[in-house]
Amino acid sequence: MTDQPIYSHTDLKNEIYRLQGLEREKGLELKQRFSSPGATFSSIFSLFRGNGQNNDGGIFQQDFLGVLSRFALPFTLNRTLFKNSNFIIKALVGLVSQKASHFISEDAVEGVWDKAKGLFGKVAHLFDKSDKKTTPEVPSFRKIRKD
Repeated sequence: MTDQPIYSHTDLKNEIYRLQGLEREKGLELKQRFSSPGATFSSIFSLFRGNGQNNDGGIFQQDFLGVLSRFALPFTLNRTLFKNSNFIIKALVGLVSQKASHFISEDAVEGVWDKAKGLFGKVAHLFDKSDKKTTPEVPSFRKIRKD
């Protein structure tokens, strides 16, 4: 790939020929990749198991809750909040929720649950009347008479 500027008509023609050759080369690579049913299935299954170049893995490299949220989150949002939306909005919601599902894991949900339990425990403790202590007596600042 060259980043040379195009100054003349011949430079433009040469760049067009180069790009057409590149297009043919990539087309042959794709044709070879999908030449047999085994190659097609191999390409599809690479989504699920990840490939050597991609460290984040495929779909099933997440824990169970992450995989479940990957499918349940867009379905739920499109059935509730975006029920009367058009196709484009629903597709965008699906894409965004797919990306957001990578942040949902069992550890993250457990952490939020623990924080919520702690918060509700503190609030319940404040309103619990049986736990309140009697108010301590405040010492008075009156002068004590000596008789």
